Amino acid sequence: MKLTLSQLRQGFAGAGYICDDSVVLTVYLALTLQKPLLIEGAPGVGKTEMGKVLARILNTTLIRLQCYEGLDETKALYEWNYQRQLLRIQMSKDTAGTELQEEELFSARYLLERPLLKAIQAEQTVVLLIDEVDKCDPEFEAFLFEVLSDFQVSIPELGTILARNIPVVVLTSNSERELSDGLKRRCLYLYLDFPSVEQETRIIMARVPGVGEHLAEKIARIISFLRRQDEIRKKPSIAETLDWARALLALKRDRLDGAVVADTLNLLLKTHHDQQLFHSRIGPEGINRALSHPHVEEGGCRCR
Repeated sequence: MKLTLSQLRQGFAGAGYICDDSVVLTVYLALTLQKPLLIEGAPGVGKTEMGKVLARILNTTLIRLQCYEGLDETKALYEWNYQRQLLRIQMSKDTAGTELQEEELFSARYLLERPLLKAIQAEQTVVLLIDEVDKCDPEFEAFLFEVLSDFQVSIPELGTILARNIPVVVLTSNSERELSDGLKRRCLYLYLDFPSVEQETRIIMARVPGVGEHLAEKIARIISFLRRQDEIRKKPSIAETLDWARALLALKRDRLDGAVVADTLNLLLKTHHDQQLFHSRIGPEGINRALSHPHVEEGGCRCR
């Protein structure tokens, strides 16, 4: 499906994915040039959601490869169905006069497709999400080059398999390690930061029906305040912002203050260290000051 820049922008808006025009333009170029899109940024800024949203906009399947240390070809590309192969060998022994050829054992019928091969073999254009690529080993990162540059994979027993349809590839990275120049050369690059207060207000209103603009803006301001505290190790993600907004609706809270934040802190700060820091350094009073004076510097952090 070919999209114009305007259609893509409307698609993002319709999916509640609020972003700058520069982001939309980069994604549009990746789709038009059929280049993989590498997205870096802090955890929780919407990198993975980009792949999911693109699959919805393009009305296609999302195929996800979750990266981790030790990931190899058998989990990412393919592996042979050894149980079925052994069963076929046993059947050939039990059948008199039947000679089993090695080529038959290593044919496509005994192949178990993993995410990369599924994306290459798909009958339609799919979205291939390679999530948290910075967690995999450099050797596996190098293995990805063939897929990302030529949209093909090599299987020794079957040869080179070309993509039936070039997938839309989205790679995400939390910048836990520096990715190779070879990987970056093959991709268009996009850095996502946490949204501004205005953007997050729009995200809340788009994704959580029932939240009014005034409450959404207060939520966004408090989230921004917490993210600006350098001592907080795990900044609240956009997903946690939305969960908090839904929780406030469920609790029928239409006004926000420091006491409400303290009561629902488990939805925002997910480590004991960060919660202790809130109670010892910020507290309900700090939240109330931030809401009352959004442009005043608080604790070395500019609050909107």
